[in-house]
Amino acid sequence: MNSDPKKRDVALIVDDSPETLRLLTDALDHAGITVMVALDGLAAMRIVEQITPDIILLDAVMPGIDGFETCRRLKRRGDLDNVPVIFMTGLSETEHIVKGLEAGGVDYLAKPIAIDEMLARIRVHLANARLALSARAALDVAGRFLLAVDGEGRLIWATPQTQKFLAGLKSEGDAETFTLSVEQRQWLEQVKDRADTLPPGKSFFRGERFTLSHLGRLGPDEILLRLTVDGMSLPQAELRKELGLTSRESEVLSWLSQGKTNRDIAQILGLSPRTVDKHLEQIYEKLGVENRTSAAALAARVLGKKTDT
Repeated sequence: MNSDPKKRDVALIVDDSPETLRLLTDALDHAGITVMVALDGLAAMRIVEQITPDIILLDAVMPGIDGFETCRRLKRRGDLDNVPVIFMTGLSETEHIVKGLEAGGVDYLAKPIAIDEMLARIRVHLANARLALSARAALDVAGRFLLAVDGEGRLIWATPQTQKFLAGLKSEGDAETFTLSVEQRQWLEQVKDRADTLPPGKSFFRGERFTLSHLGRLGPDEILLRLTVDGMSLPQAELRKELGLTSRESEVLSWLSQGKTNRDIAQILGLSPRTVDKHLEQIYEKLGVENRTSAAALAARVLGKKTDT
């Protein structure tokens, strides 16, 4: 199921039935998936402390901590946000299906498990999870301060740079428990009503410490927002202040100091490579250096000094 033959997907099966574990382990191993097993929720929590699975098959009804509570606890871990959880149970009532989805599950398999159906669903959810991870990684590489919230303003995910900033807002709580304020949720309600016709980035909520702009809807209950930090000591701002550069020059130098090539910088900033070259020529002249290595070293000294103070 993995396009990379050198890496096998890893599935964690959580079930208290030895027969079910044996059946699923054989089927998944035959499909080329590495299998880990846990007999209860606590054992599952111990396993994910050591390794992050690619997908989790979780029995809903188990002694001790049931599958629903196990799923909630697993999803509180930031490194498992994008790991699909498929519930397995003989309970097929709508209320149990809803309960599983609300706990963080993405799908439901009724027992006895139909192996072909299970493998097909696993393939779909693994592919979807990889697409989501790739998209978010690309956004972070591009230096974007982006986050997604649900309809109630609760954080679903954020690029790592955004997570660091949110975690620094001590009065707002840490990044994992971040929720929009009452005023921000009121703004979000207004935006949701016009989400299908509202141009991306044209609706703003301006706060004291940061501005949120609405970029669109990613799913039925997943709203993408851009965060612009007001007064935050970003690397670009420090370079502009300390070295007398323009805003664009400071952006180019900031990315240069992080080891980005001219082509990378052009893609990140939406410029042509020729324009980046011109900015670099101006930067070299202003800094009194001859090449990108010297410019990057000078930027590193400036930013290092600010970090130490």
